[in-house]
Amino acid sequence: MTTVDVKAEAAPAARSGDRPPRRELGVANAFSHGFLLLWAALTVLPLLWMMMGSFKNDAEILGSPWSLPGALRFDNWARAWTEAHIGRYFLNSVIVVTGSLTLTMLLGAAAAYVFARYEFRGRQFAYYLFVGGMMFPVFLALVPLFFVVRNAGLFNNWIGLMLVYAAYSLPFTVFFLTAFFRTLPSTVAEAALIDGCGHFQVFFRVMLPMARPGLISVAIFNFLTHWNQFILPQVLMQGDESKWVLAQGLAALAVSQGYQGDFSGLFAGLTIAMLPVLAVYVMFQRQIQSGLTAGQLK
Repeated sequence: MTTVDVKAEAAPAARSGDRPPRRELGVANAFSHGFLLLWAALTVLPLLWMMMGSFKNDAEILGSPWSLPGALRFDNWARAWTEAHIGRYFLNSVIVVTGSLTLTMLLGAAAAYVFARYEFRGRQFAYYLFVGGMMFPVFLALVPLFFVVRNAGLFNNWIGLMLVYAAYSLPFTVFFLTAFFRTLPSTVAEAALIDGCGHFQVFFRVMLPMARPGLISVAIFNFLTHWNQFILPQVLMQGDESKWVLAQGLAALAVSQGYQGDFSGLFAGLTIAMLPVLAVYVMFQRQIQSGLTAGQLK
């Protein structure tokens, strides 16, 4: 046998030795799939239990908490919507989240586009200043934020709450969209400028439509954050219950109904608050996945 034949036989052996055995791969895959199934069960089962409880009466909830409801009692939802004022809090949350999300996306997209496409002095410093805001917890700013909002005349005001929501969502929005705008081809913007478009026209008519997957993804993340926010409205929206958002209303409902024993109304209110979040994710799950992977695929 020649030296060439020995090397040819040794090469496949070396390559096969580099791969992990099939048994180890099977064990790793089984462990990872089992962990994911456990995580999915821990996430989904409490939500299903809450939804089933919203259709039960209090006797069924306390007597047989894990059984199916005997009937679909939509009167629990109606009672939570009217008597517990969940409908009013729901509408307040829609107004606040719509305004804050619009402001966040407009300012965040504009700032991210400038950071990604233009060169100017201090650009990196301003960008890292935005990114540094992601590491600043909101709890450290509650006391000075309270005095700033009150002195500005925006305390117990939806506009003040919208501005605060937008301010705390801008760092992540700018960070996410700056990386996304950098992946877009610059030749399209240059062609639009040659054709006579101004910078604002290029941004609104060319770049924003191209960045639609990233915009939808970050908008959904911001929507979830704003919708579930509790600590900021609890500090900045005190006194007037008619201006409370849904998180405040649910907290008050949990306290009051916990003493009164109306657990079916409490579960119905929690389910009403969960449905918009679930609907948004189901409707836009493909856009979320495409927006997160678009930067890698380009």
